[in-house]
Amino acid sequence: MNPFKVPLLPLKGVLRLGQVIEEEAERQMNDPARIRRELEETESRQASGEISEEEAAEMEDRIVAQYTQVRKRPTAAPDEDEG
Repeated sequence: MNPFKVPLLPLKGVLRLGQVIEEEAERQMNDPARIRRELEETESRQASGEISEEEAAEMEDRIVAQYTQVRKRPTAAPDEDEG
């Protein structure tokens, strides 16, 4: 191991941790079960009279917009310096 790289190891660890957190957040945002639950909850709240039809439509639009925005986001290229 190059002795000049040793001081950078903690920084590389923090950067990798950030990547792992980002990947997990994107995985959760793209989870079809989560999206389905949110849509079902919105429908249930509307059916119970807790929210109006207009509010339900706005919530559904927001949920779908979040999903499509995350899906359009480009994925990061793998770090070429790993190893």
